Amino acid sequence: MDHIQHLIDRYPTLESVRNDIRKAFDLLACSFSAGGKLLIAGNGGSSADAEHIVGEIMKSFVKKRKLPLDFIKKIEEADKEISEYLVPRLQPGLPAISLSGHASLNTASINDIDGNISFSQQVYALAREGDVFLGITTSGNSKNILYAAATAKAKGMKVIALSGSDGGRIKNIADISIIVPEKETYKIQELHLPVYHCLCLMIEEHFF
Repeated sequence: MDHIQHLIDRYPTLESVRNDIRKAFDLLACSFSAGGKLLIAGNGGSSADAEHIVGEIMKSFVKKRKLPLDFIKKIEEADKEISEYLVPRLQPGLPAISLSGHASLNTASINDIDGNISFSQQVYALAREGDVFLGITTSGNSKNILYAAATAKAKGMKVIALSGSDGGRIKNIADISIIVPEKETYKIQELHLPVYHCLCLMIEEHFF
């Protein structure tokens, strides 16, 4: 199925980001295939979007994902009784982390250093060359996202920006910018969801 075309059929205004969605998928597929992971950050509603994306990538989205036979065998070798519970329930996933979900670390950064550094600190500690950072910022100018994106580039990560309006400053840092054609925050967020759902559908189809 052509997920991008299906997206644009439902949201014609997203024709302008067709090629950027394809490029973002290609970058993500390349990273995951090489053993990379996805780090995602956003503020407010965009933080909720980051958690949402993790939920679609780390477990089944629309397809049933079956465990590989060699992994099933290893679970059975570890504990036969436990394997009988796990095998029908455990689902393959891809490594994705929302950086807004670590309350103790983030609040410690706010208290001890500076709140704008919290995402950058996690990127510095977690990133490996070839990983991907997805920065979600409706304006493209959120300081903590910009700092995290710059840190990601310095660590050898690829950067995808999901923004709106004119793309903001992050478009100058990102390898790929998906800039949805809206200016008001809530309207930008309304278009972000179908875009990242499309990406998650493409990733799931590709890997599972």
